[in-house]
Amino acid sequence: MITYKAMYKFLDQGVHAEVLDFPGTITFGKNLEAARRMLASALVDMAETNLLRGEPLPPPDPSRTDPEADLEEPIHLLLSATPRVRVVAQTSSG
Repeated sequence: MITYKAMYKFLDQGVHAEVLDFPGTITFGKNLEAARRMLASALVDMAETNLLRGEPLPPPDPSRTDPEADLEEPIHLLLSATPRVRVVAQTSSG
């Protein structure tokens, strides 16, 4: 489990949600509960995309903050094997 930092900003139309230390992980929900759920899903999607591309996950940075955030809290990345992930056997060249 890797712990990143989530931020939420309450707007008239709903809640903007973002993982501060995983660039590009942004979503929007009608309320805080929906925004949390959608952000957790977006974080998994972004992490899986990085891994499938062979790119590393960004390191968590608990010092990241957004002065415009109404709420900041930890968000946990929980990955499990999925049917979308395929293990490719390596062959020896010999």
